[in-house]
Amino acid sequence: MQGFSLNPRWTDWAGKRVWIVGASSGIGAELARTALDRGANVAVSARRADALTSLVDGHARGVVMPLDVRVPADWVAAHAALCETWSAVDMVIFCAAEYRPLRPWEIDAEEARRTIETNLSSVYYGLAAVLPAMMARQAGSVVLLASVAGYLGLPNATIYGPTKAALINLAELLYAELHPHGIGVYLVNPGFVKTRLTAHNDFTMPALQTTAAAAAAILSGLARGHFEIAFPSRFTRTMRLLSMLPYRLRLTLMLRLMKT
Repeated sequence: MQGFSLNPRWTDWAGKRVWIVGASSGIGAELARTALDRGANVAVSARRADALTSLVDGHARGVVMPLDVRVPADWVAAHAALCETWSAVDMVIFCAAEYRPLRPWEIDAEEARRTIETNLSSVYYGLAAVLPAMMARQAGSVVLLASVAGYLGLPNATIYGPTKAALINLAELLYAELHPHGIGVYLVNPGFVKTRLTAHNDFTMPALQTTAAAAAAILSGLARGHFEIAFPSRFTRTMRLLSMLPYRLRLTLMLRLMKT
């Protein structure tokens, strides 16, 4: 007997129309490869058209759709082109992200603007482009790739962490607003995954996972209809528990962490 699901269960990908934004590398690229292997029609978007072309090379069901996620008009044009090709989009996966380890006194205004535009504002631009059509159909799914860095204020994540915290909040309110209209909302909170972004870190990353393991965990969560898909489970559970501590304990632990 199947248990209760907060979202539609994505168990059969054959023929599904999936748009992955931020697919030129990392988790997005791995999700695109896996979805194609499972029979989905997959559109891949990012700024690097050459990387996207290499990603879907040889797949008749792959669509290369370059865009700059920080430009609202790019989202509108890309969505219109996909609807002309497919008639509709069944799932949009928001993977685009920027990250560099940064201490508060190292904040650069231009870098802050660029990171916030990429990690957070771009999601709003994408939602503005895709949700009217999903609302009209009363169907569709959106997947937001956040991070356990959004659970609590972690050292070095001065800009990145708050953008991911905002995505967690956004996913929760999207679920409340969109679920009654037949639209699935999925929140992905990975721990450390070996990508070009985490390559910037100069510390030992606990429970570091490969992009293949991350993609498998995400697809498993989608198949179960989970709202939050957090992995690896032991590490993310610990981070979640830390976020629930009273500030006196939580901030004391953070100060100790900074000393190490």
